[in-house]
Amino acid sequence: MKSRKCIPLILASASPQRRTLLKKAGFKFSVEKSGYRENLELRLSPMALAKYLSLGKAQTVAKRHTDGVVIGADTVVVRRGRVFGKPRGKADAKKMLAALSGKTHEIITGFSFVDAATGRYTTHAVVTKVRFKSLTSSQIDSYVATGEGQKAAGGYAYQKKGRALVLSVAGSEDNIIGLPIHELSKKLRLFLKK
Repeated sequence: MKSRKCIPLILASASPQRRTLLKKAGFKFSVEKSGYRENLELRLSPMALAKYLSLGKAQTVAKRHTDGVVIGADTVVVRRGRVFGKPRGKADAKKMLAALSGKTHEIITGFSFVDAATGRYTTHAVVTKVRFKSLTSSQIDSYVATGEGQKAAGGYAYQKKGRALVLSVAGSEDNIIGLPIHELSKKLRLFLKK
């Protein structure tokens, strides 16, 4: 039996941001896109939804392996109970940013670990509060024209020009980008000990 220290880590995500965050934290891992179809319409609380989707991605990839720990993650943007996923085009992105303008929203990242050998899993979530500046329609138009927010929940990419839209952050900045590294590291150590 392999020692738990050499067990392979697999990131079930196509996100270059998550890959970069894990790499910067010193993890050695492989990457595999899950192909899992997200459904943001499920009747779950935003936190339960983020955890559920992260687990679905991790379990989908784990089924393809006989060994390793799979990490799945999903990030949602929430304002007063309304979940903002990735925009469906520029008009949708503009509506999202207008709805977030001048207000505080939450970034919730659910993350899960699945042991491919046994199916054992655990799932967690981290919340970061983000307050947007009050944006003019021309500022929104200019940002949307960059195209960088089209693949990001809430329609903005904090790690790029989207940071300029933000007035303040309470909590993990890594979480806004897509993976709360500090919390994930702690929970992964506990998972590997069991």
